Amino acid sequence: MSDTQAAKPPSRAAKPEATPLRRQPVQQRSARRVERMLDASAELIEEMGYDALTTTLIAKRAGVAVGSLYQFFPDKRAVVQAMTQRNLEKFMAAVGERLATVDHQHWWDVVDSLLDIYLRMHREVPGFSKVHFGDVVDMRLLDEQRDNNRVVADSLIHLLTTRLGLPEEQIALPIAVAVETADALLNLAFRRAADGDPEVVAETKYLLKGYLAGRLGE
Repeated sequence: MSDTQAAKPPSRAAKPEATPLRRQPVQQRSARRVERMLDASAELIEEMGYDALTTTLIAKRAGVAVGSLYQFFPDKRAVVQAMTQRNLEKFMAAVGERLATVDHQHWWDVVDSLLDIYLRMHREVPGFSKVHFGDVVDMRLLDEQRDNNRVVADSLIHLLTTRLGLPEEQIALPIAVAVETADALLNLAFRRAADGDPEVVAETKYLLKGYLAGRLGE
């Protein structure tokens, strides 16, 4: 519980601190090559799962030499870490766009939209349904210092404090609790149906909106 309760400065919540890249691509051509590696990793995970993934397969699918892959990544875990961080950035960008349209006094009304964004990524983004935000690979895939759910919660807290001006000390614990609750219930939804049992998803939305309104509505 102490890990959840400890307040973090907003600057730490903006994004994962760990970087899986051995070196940053400088040229645009190198950046595109890295993106192809991440895309290839996502496609292969979608087809065969993480355990069967190899750097040789990633390089072949991306159309690059294995040596080129190792210039940027030490192993397949690092490639998937970068892919997962990219997915988190996509998720947070979509959440930010949705929050821009809401009355900041009742921002929890968009909880259903946030879950819909997550479900859409689960259905449409290659590899996301197998890895989500990394727990299948490592509970601390996104950041060596924080578990994956904590990284997601910190990112949401940072977004809410910077976009809506909400006090971090007021929202930090409720957001952390909401993320843990959503994670557990969505796992249940996916166990019951490949695309997420709609009844469990509806109950999750109802529970989270009621909880956040009760904790933060006043």
